[in-house]
Formats: sequence, structure tokens, C-alpha cells
Amino acid sequence: MTLSAEVSRSELDALLARARNDSVEFPLFLANHVPMVLIALDRLGAPPERLEEWYETYRAKNHLARVPNPVAPIDAQYWEASLGDRAREADYRSFFAGEVSRLGVAGAVQTYLPRLIQGLAASATHPLMRLAYGILESDEQEVGVALAYWATCHLPLPAPTGAEPKTDDPAEVLAGVGAIVGVHDYEPESDLLWHNIRAVGALPGFRPVVDWLAFSADAPRRMAATSLALFVGTMDFAALHAVTGLHWVRLVSAYLEDKEPLYRAFWQVIAALVPKIGFPGLPSPSEIERVRRREAPPWSVIKAAAIGSDDEHDISLTFSCLQEEEVWNDPLYRIAAARRLALIP
Repeated sequence: MTLSAEVSRSELDALLARARNDSVEFPLFLANHVPMVLIALDRLGAPPERLEEWYETYRAKNHLARVPNPVAPIDAQYWEASLGDRAREADYRSFFAGEVSRLGVAGAVQTYLPRLIQGLAASATHPLMRLAYGILESDEQEVGVALAYWATCHLPLPAPTGAEPKTDDPAEVLAGVGAIVGVHDYEPESDLLWHNIRAVGALPGFRPVVDWLAFSADAPRRMAATSLALFVGTMDFAALHAVTGLHWVRLVSAYLEDKEPLYRAFWQVIAALVPKIGFPGLPSPSEIERVRRREAPPWSVIKAAAIGSDDEHDISLTFSCLQEEEVWNDPLYRIAAARRLALIP
């Protein structure tokens, strides 16, 4: 590691330590993106002073709250008893910090994530994001906070039953949501993504959705392609989370022997967001190919634009698209990032 890289790493570690004093959410129930965006900015090539500036701007704008006071220790035997209780954030942080220290990152994820997976809708999947970035950095402290975040905001959707799948096409799962009774006139508590997910997930007709997709070795690739088409076709805020979320799922699933439950739970969440996105039809293969062949700036220009943005979702999407393009070898990721940053129409 060069001296400049060591300085950058030291600055990042110091900022992440400061950021862990902030609660995982800020009023009212919005996800705190700071640690993940700092890591993304660093990996996109932002200098340390930009990381500091971005953190202070975000913190002031959103009035980040401190971690609430502890209530009572989490009992290892009954750690699931307080799932979904936001008042227990400090307690879950202490518990999972100890478990990650005891078991290591891989051991803690393998031990606790299978029970947490069906609560993936927690804080609109942002605990998954924090866990993925913690894993990316091999950062035990961030992994511990991420597991605590997931437990604190745990939002369960209907569990798989093992029923016969309906299709091997992820797009058909999304299209089928439109036929669910009540899905066109449900009323969420607020416009927050996770309130929409919770309201749709509570519809009786939504219960079978988690079983609709036939999962195969090719399912992650097809989900990624469908999510990218969904975003490019709509440029919708909720659809953006389908693209970034599959990046996070890919990183986290590397630690799981059985990857299917995590992918299945994630696609269930995206299906629950179909009404919020507006029941979109996906672009045709020929339309996607036309977009894929568009002229767009090189990644160096896109990364510079993202580094200069104060919008956490500009940075998150750019970093996820950069990483996913390396895996799936699809130039459409570069087009999607450039369009999000208004570098091309």
C-alpha cells in the first residue's frame, strides 16, 4: 500500500468510527447512508477531504441522530425476541459486536443471517447495504452494526412455503403483481419505501409471490438484467434500489452456503415495490439494445461526477453499476449511471 493509500485508509477509518456514533436511521425512519457512501466515495477515488466534506454536509442536512441509549442487554438465547424494536438499537449493536468478535465476519453472517433474511425489507433493505459494504471492507465493526441494524428494523414478509414455482423469468414475477387483489388501491402509512413494501406485503394475494420464481444457477444474472432494464426503462427511485440491491445481495451471498433464500427474499421486496414504481412494462430486448449502444462518457468522467454529487443515491448507484459491470460485462450499467448523473439524456 502506498503512503497516499495509507493516509486515505486512515482518514476513512476515522470517519467511519465517527459515523458509528450516529443512529442507523434519522427522522422519520429514513436510512442513514453515511458509512456506505464514504466507502463508495473512497473506492471511486475521492480524496480524504471530499469524504470529510460529504459527511459533514449530509449530517447537517439530515440532522442525524445519535444512537439511542441502551435499554437492556440482549440475551444470546432469546436474541430474536426484540426483532423490529428500534428502541433496542444500542442493545443489538453491543450483542452483535460481541458475536462478530467471537465468530468472525463469515461465522457471524452464517450464524445469524439465515434467521434475519425474511426481514430483508427492514429500513427498505439498507441493513443489507451496510452489511454488504462491511463485508467489502472486511470491517468487523461495520458488519456488527449492520446485523444490529437488520435486527432493530426487522420487517418480515411472507415466508417461502416450497410451493411449485410459476416461472423461471424474474420479469414475469414482477408483471404478475398487477393482478393481486387490492394492489392498485392499498394505502401505506406514508410514502416511505418500506411503508409501501409493508402494506403490499400484507395483502393476502401477495403471500404466494415469494414462491413464484424457479431459482436456478442463472437466476442471479437474470435478476440483475431485469433490474437494470427496470431502472433504465423508468429511471425510478425505487427501481434504482433494485440495481444497487442486487449488488449488495451478490456480496453478502458469497458468505452463505445456500444463496437462494436471500435472492428470493430480495426479489419479493422488489415485487412489493412494483405498485410504487407504477406497474411498469419492461423495455423490449431491441429497445434495451438501442440504449446499450448509446454514446456515454467513460467511467473516469462518471466517477468524477459522482464524487462531486451530494446525492447519496448518485454515489451508491454509480459504485454499484461500476462493480456490477465488472461481473456481468454489460455496458448498460455505464449508461444507467451516466443517465442518473444527467451526463446524457
